[in-house]
Amino acid sequence: MIDTPMNPMNQAMNPTEPLKPNTNGMLRLFVYGTLKRGFWNHDRFCRGVLTVEDAVVRGRLFETSSGIPVLQVPEEDILAVGTTNPRADVATQAHVTARLFTPQSTIINPQYEGAPWGPVYGELLTFDDPENRLPAIDRLEGFHPGGPCLYCRVLVPIRTNGTGLPAWLYVGEDLSGRLTPLGGSRWPRKP
Repeated sequence: MIDTPMNPMNQAMNPTEPLKPNTNGMLRLFVYGTLKRGFWNHDRFCRGVLTVEDAVVRGRLFETSSGIPVLQVPEEDILAVGTTNPRADVATQAHVTARLFTPQSTIINPQYEGAPWGPVYGELLTFDDPENRLPAIDRLEGFHPGGPCLYCRVLVPIRTNGTGLPAWLYVGEDLSGRLTPLGGSRWPRKP
């Protein structure tokens, strides 16, 4: 029998595989849609998450015709753009944290109000397996660096528990007329 690699679109993470010790750094990912707890992609793609914390980012939410959320963030808030190299992206996250997120930094206190931007609420997930985790979630989100993308993974400042820090999140690449503004700061919209 030949061992074949798992297709990440069919099975994101192997639920029977034990967690590996953290040798590659911590990955912080802000999620605002179907990767949040209680939604269909959380168990499939986020099994083994180390921590889940409420968090907020500056942006605005849209929704596709099928009800999937899409986030847009101010261009000036983007600290880095994701690559195909999870280790390099985690290193970038650590470098940005050390360089910019000091107590005297103004980046840790972004202004969340001011048209058209406002607070968008979600969850901050922390993982210790970026080399396995990030490629699977990138495929789910349709992120293909250097090619056409459904979503782009970017590093932006977020706030959690009164602390500012950088985290990766997925933003919509092309918002031209195909999306409906959500009109709120949280998905799903509460009636």
